[in-house]
Amino acid sequence: MNSKLYFRQWLAGRDFATNDATAAQMANFVYAIGDNSSRECILVDPAWDVSGLLARLDADDMRLTGVLATHYHPDHVGGDLFGFEVSGLREIMVQRPVPIHVHAAEAHGIEVVTGLSARDLVVHAGSDVVRVGDVPIELVHTPGHTPGSQCFLVDGRLVSGDTLFVGGCGRVDLPGGDPEEMYRSLTQRLQRLPDDVAVFPGHDYADRPSSTLGDERRDNVSMRVQSLDAWLRFMR
Repeated sequence: MNSKLYFRQWLAGRDFATNDATAAQMANFVYAIGDNSSRECILVDPAWDVSGLLARLDADDMRLTGVLATHYHPDHVGGDLFGFEVSGLREIMVQRPVPIHVHAAEAHGIEVVTGLSARDLVVHAGSDVVRVGDVPIELVHTPGHTPGSQCFLVDGRLVSGDTLFVGGCGRVDLPGGDPEEMYRSLTQRLQRLPDDVAVFPGHDYADRPSSTLGDERRDNVSMRVQSLDAWLRFMR
């Protein structure tokens, strides 16, 4: 593992948004990825308590230089969630305006949900690399949960958003969901990655906060379905 890498996993309701019962119920993870030498840092899916997240970076003497968004749902980027107003990208741009990196297929959804403009977003394709200091982060396009869902690969770690959970995968019955694309993401797009890659999901839905691709390939039923037809029956 790279000693230059700054990597933190923070849980809503425990590490930030501690007085927000809805945030605790949603159990979102937010990630901070940075360079220990330059003290530059990117936040992944900063939502629920932007001020609290920025305070954590300040306490670690890290400077926010960008945001990575896995997908456009409000619990990850802010906006209206079933009548609850979730802070997120809009508040980031007020307090510390930085580039917001999104997949091109997700940009319109993020604009609609957050109220940001296209000028606020940096759009990407799969396999693009975003650097924070000297730390490269590869963007892995994994459609299925939404058209522009993406995971982030950094130094043997996969921040997997709502594509892959410990013991499960993201829903495909919400607007923009596509079960066939989810199957391809789990069984083809992530297939090139080795078993020892650590998996850091978008939600705390299991008995542990992270896993490995090897363990998920062995134990996660979502990654063990052998054919698309069987997968479509499984997802009904």
